[in-house]
Amino acid sequence: MGLVEILFLCLSEPTGSPAMSKSTAPQTQSVSSRARCPQANGLEGLAPLVRSVEETPDPIPTRIKGTIPSWINGSFLRNGPGKFEFGEDRYTHWFDGMAMMHRFYISEGNVTYSSRFLRSDSYTSNAKSNRIVVSEFGTMAMPDPCKNFFARFFSRFQIPKATDNASVNFVKYKGDYYVSTETNYMRRVHPQTLETKEKVDWSQYIAVNAATAHPHYDREGATYNMGNSYGKSGFFYNIIRVPPPDEKGEKEDTADLSGAEVICSIRASEPRKPSYYHSFVMSENYIVFIEQPIKLNLLKFMLYRIQGKSFHKVMSWEPQYKTIFHLVNRHTGEESKVRYHGEPMFTLHQINAFEDNGFLVMDMCCGDDGDVIGDFTLENLRKDAGELDEFYNALCRNLPRRYVLPLTVGEDTPLDQNLVTLHYCTATARLTRPREVYLTHEELHNDELLQYGGLEFPQINYAQYNGRPYRYFYSCGFGHVFSDSLLKMDVHTKELKVWRYPGLYPSEPVFVAAPDATEEDDGVVMSVIITPREEKSTFLLVLDAKTFTELGRAEVPVNIPYGTHGVFNEMG
Repeated sequence: MGLVEILFLCLSEPTGSPAMSKSTAPQTQSVSSRARCPQANGLEGLAPLVRSVEETPDPIPTRIKGTIPSWINGSFLRNGPGKFEFGEDRYTHWFDGMAMMHRFYISEGNVTYSSRFLRSDSYTSNAKSNRIVVSEFGTMAMPDPCKNFFARFFSRFQIPKATDNASVNFVKYKGDYYVSTETNYMRRVHPQTLETKEKVDWSQYIAVNAATAHPHYDREGATYNMGNSYGKSGFFYNIIRVPPPDEKGEKEDTADLSGAEVICSIRASEPRKPSYYHSFVMSENYIVFIEQPIKLNLLKFMLYRIQGKSFHKVMSWEPQYKTIFHLVNRHTGEESKVRYHGEPMFTLHQINAFEDNGFLVMDMCCGDDGDVIGDFTLENLRKDAGELDEFYNALCRNLPRRYVLPLTVGEDTPLDQNLVTLHYCTATARLTRPREVYLTHEELHNDELLQYGGLEFPQINYAQYNGRPYRYFYSCGFGHVFSDSLLKMDVHTKELKVWRYPGLYPSEPVFVAAPDATEEDDGVVMSVIITPREEKSTFLLVLDAKTFTELGRAEVPVNIPYGTHGVFNEMG
């Protein structure tokens, strides 16, 4: 289907598809998260953290300070942009840099480091031409200057191919590791050698044209994700299930997504402007898709292609629309007939969700302004010391919030009274009309968090507590444009433990449970620490998860750009 046909379908609202309701529920007045956090003055420059680096394909030793627990046995894998130019061409947006995979291999108290660029089609095509020939999120590839005028002109009207520059995360399907972005393409990779393997196209398995880089995993080994689709019947957000690996047959060295299925298709509330999303919520029995007012303008997409503008400009924050929480039974795929909605908010990452006595409790990192994504251009990130203040002070601050969905709304449910009866929650849910519930959130923090600039990149003891009642999560504090602290939050008391040192910028923390763990926070938290102040001063930090104090670090003489997400691959 061509782009013009897609636009026609999306601009012609399907019969029976209600437009996304504008905010008509009771309004809650509150001070924005940005206004509540301290304003910056004299931030140091971060340019060294967003420059191209060389890969280290052969493992090199690190220098250990302190102690790396001997029970840790596996690979800390991280992903993120690592190359920002080809020839004379420069990328515009931080998200556009070519994917670079990093591996810290930990065994018996020792650590080695290696890294490789993902040999995506985008990378190899750009390298072969010595210029940018594949468009990315914030950088439009220009027509080949060697072509004649008419060929260059008409190339503006061609639909750009989706990139396979999978620089966001490591994900797992049927026991295999892939690196992923937010298009329909993933790349299978070898978790030990970081070798790039085959490209996988989601649309060859199920009817979706994109998928997130944040799947969820159940305890039976199945993987859940979400992807878009569009056609004559409208625009849909689809919940995907990939079954567990077949333990009986011999595993072949090839990508396998067989058995993948769409278990629920959620019609976009506003088909002219579908919502952007980065992740979703999953508990033991439910999936919640959050349709937020960050809108994708498909008409702009077509016009910007003709004008040579980049894709990130087609997204806009439109707070005149409310946030809708679509509740789906994970086992049956049935969407609830109850419409849950709340005030406009922006979320990238969820913390956890669990069910308790007829309620679904959802914790997530939220902000009041969704204009933030397009602002992370390399020009902004490379501003000199002091010039970053204005940019940072204009950014949204994300703070942890708790929403509670009542699961037993029926004909006898009373109108206009708080339905949430959990003694530990101040979040509310009110039935404003039949089958329509208005939610307000609880602030899942106290004022101490504000001095750290809010938080993002939340992680929990996922293997044991995802989808279940929990107490702790780990995250990055954002007192700078990039994270400048590590935080441990107790969601029962809202108390913080903090690791923070001037000039050090940690990556997303990853929790690894101790083999003899008896409590939720028995284990370690790992993070890669980088600095713009000194060349080749990267180290892997290992914290005691319970006390949040340093156990040891592994220093490696390389430069690593600021990255995105990572995982720990435990080895037997």
